[in-house]
Amino acid sequence: MRMAAVLVALFTIGVGIGGLVSPERGTEIRRTYFATPARLYTAAALRIAMGLVVFLSAGISRTPRILRVLGLVMALQGVSATLLGPDHARAVMEWETSQGTALLRVGAAVALAAGLFLVYSLSGVPRQST
Repeated sequence: MRMAAVLVALFTIGVGIGGLVSPERGTEIRRTYFATPARLYTAAALRIAMGLVVFLSAGISRTPRILRVLGLVMALQGVSATLLGPDHARAVMEWETSQGTALLRVGAAVALAAGLFLVYSLSGVPRQST
């Protein structure tokens, strides 16, 4: 499970770096998976799976409580996208885009920080509970 969580962390780091370097390209990619409901639901399923991997790997990490919360938040992003649907997802993305690249870069920085935190939490010996 640790290796799967590290892959999630590396993917998240890549998304964060990509979003910081070129937020416009990130928006283009997001538009492609909002293009059809099937793509949106596939992306949502991927987010749910990534969240579950992080949640399930929390027990072998340095920060199990934080990773459980992070995993739940990641999974809930996918669930909310599924429940609210493609039109709402597009509206949110268009609003974010209209705010300029600064907001997009903040989101990318959050993704980068989360990925780096995952790597830190998954490296080393788990913390002993007292």
